[in-house]
Amino acid sequence: MVKVKRALISVSDKQGIKEFAAALHRLGVEILSTGGTAKLLKQAGIPVKSVSSHTGFPEMLDGRVKTLHPRIHAALLALRQNPEHIKQVKASDIPLIDMVVVNLYPFEKTVAKTDVKLEEAIENIDIGGPSMLRSGAKNFMSVAVISNPDRYEQILEELRKDDCTLSDKTLSSLAVEVFKLTAHYDKMISGFLARASQTGQGQVEGFPEQVQLSYQKVQDLRYGENPHQKAAFYKDEILPQAGITTARQFHGKELSFNNIVDLNAAIEIVKEFDKPMAAVIKHTNPCGAAVGKTLAEAYNKALKCDPMSAFGSIIGLNKTVDLQTARAITSAGFVEAIISPGYQQDALVELKRKKNLRIMKVDSAALLPKKIVDIKKIVGGILIQDYDQKGVSKQELKAVTKVSPSQDQIDSLIFAWKICKHVKSNAIVLVRDGQTVGIGAGQMSRVDSVIIAVRKAGQRSQGAVLASDAFFPMRDGIDQAARAGVKAIIQPGGSIRDQQIIDACNEGGIAMVFTKTRHFKH
Repeated sequence: MVKVKRALISVSDKQGIKEFAAALHRLGVEILSTGGTAKLLKQAGIPVKSVSSHTGFPEMLDGRVKTLHPRIHAALLALRQNPEHIKQVKASDIPLIDMVVVNLYPFEKTVAKTDVKLEEAIENIDIGGPSMLRSGAKNFMSVAVISNPDRYEQILEELRKDDCTLSDKTLSSLAVEVFKLTAHYDKMISGFLARASQTGQGQVEGFPEQVQLSYQKVQDLRYGENPHQKAAFYKDEILPQAGITTARQFHGKELSFNNIVDLNAAIEIVKEFDKPMAAVIKHTNPCGAAVGKTLAEAYNKALKCDPMSAFGSIIGLNKTVDLQTARAITSAGFVEAIISPGYQQDALVELKRKKNLRIMKVDSAALLPKKIVDIKKIVGGILIQDYDQKGVSKQELKAVTKVSPSQDQIDSLIFAWKICKHVKSNAIVLVRDGQTVGIGAGQMSRVDSVIIAVRKAGQRSQGAVLASDAFFPMRDGIDQAARAGVKAIIQPGGSIRDQQIIDACNEGGIAMVFTKTRHFKH
């Protein structure tokens, strides 16, 4: 326990500090303070002793040195139960400090600005604040360390109740909060400087020898992938990205673990396209995807690909939802969630008729391409890679068969290629007229993915184009496609049997282009 007689207050975030300091003064606590905080408290009529007068040493170096002084840190670190410590501080006429109220320079907010300069970021690295917090937190049995303005009222309530004394439990919890804060603060700084040292702009190039990740809890979840698994949702604090982590929910039940994963998959697909686009997601795979002249047309085309699988789906859209699109969605059967960059008011009213439909709005910045990394968790470690943002242009396509694809087929092939990138390997996508008609996903054998896609398409495979995320190891997949009426294929190429695959396409009258890029998705 500690009886608070003297407090040092130095805060960047001045939320509630006048009220807190005034209450401490009424409790008889002497207040030390620095710079802008001291000025604010004096203007509020609260008696304050400046740290400079307390230490007998002026602030210097444009305020970089204010509290880095033995009369501050000895007053915090002295063990009250150690007679030798007490003897030394008394001999040096150092009054003990029982409470530190500090929050830190806003480094995180500063570096979040798109135009932040390195010099500005550096000046927002707090030195004195973390030093005082750590000194006080190390000696938490005798010093109260308050780093969170949300704790002010709770602390005051306990001080009023217990004769200006705080319990060991409270002191311990405050110290834990401090060390969490300073650990996060240091991760933010080291992460930014590591990026800036490589490019000067805070962008990642290459992979560092050590990786420090910092995530903030968004919410606890009812359960994980399955009801017997506990789960929570966190967002990246070091490299924040607009997306599902920053999306707003307008309506419906709380998001589930699987909802979040599928919503993320939906956004990643639709942001590939500029035209109105819709993706219908099941278990992170699209069971339908399409572009259209309008968003409603795109959604209806996407739904027709595989309406049976679309039951209980997640819908991703890349344009503001209008009433026509909303009506198409509400009349289509059970939908778990929808995510888009916006909703017209009448469309929102229509969608809200579905009581449990989760309606999500994502920042339009999420639809813009960004250089980010992809992190996959394994037991005991992580894998980090560049995020797969590789596209293909018409000029990059290389026709390898006797017959070349038509211009319309090339457009469909590029559409199919973009969708294929978001389907679990082995991935096969059949497309006609700007919409998927059959998708084969996640099979151990590529020919099985072809068979599934063809079966899903039915008669719609006649005249369709096909995308394969990796090369065909055998001609069996090509033979299946030819029998189904496929007329053009896009694939990476690179198999030792490429010539056999080309021969099979020539025999089946199929045009084929190579991209020389693979899109495995595990």
